[in-house]
Amino acid sequence: MNTMTLDGYHAKIEYDAELDRFRGEILGLNGGADFYGRNPKELRAEFRKSLQIFLEVCTEKGIEPRRHYSGKFNLRISPELHERLAIVAQAEGKSINRLAQEALEKVVA
Repeated sequence: MNTMTLDGYHAKIEYDAELDRFRGEILGLNGGADFYGRNPKELRAEFRKSLQIFLEVCTEKGIEPRRHYSGKFNLRISPELHERLAIVAQAEGKSINRLAQEALEKVVA
């Protein structure tokens, strides 16, 4: 995954062939903020500027900058996978929820 982190904020980085520049999009915000750069140094500097402007606007408007997450989401899977998960969870003495949480934690670690 092409990401960049600055002050606890994360941005997805992609190459924009039309502009011949890299584009960053700051993730997890209550709004949109992006930035462009030709190289990593320029990209990081523009990330800092874009984030600063976004945070200033949020302060002016009384908006929480980060999106809040409840810790709950629905996941649709096939009945066959559901059955296999239930069997593995039972065999390990865990709930399906705990088993899934452990698997997801491995993916984002």
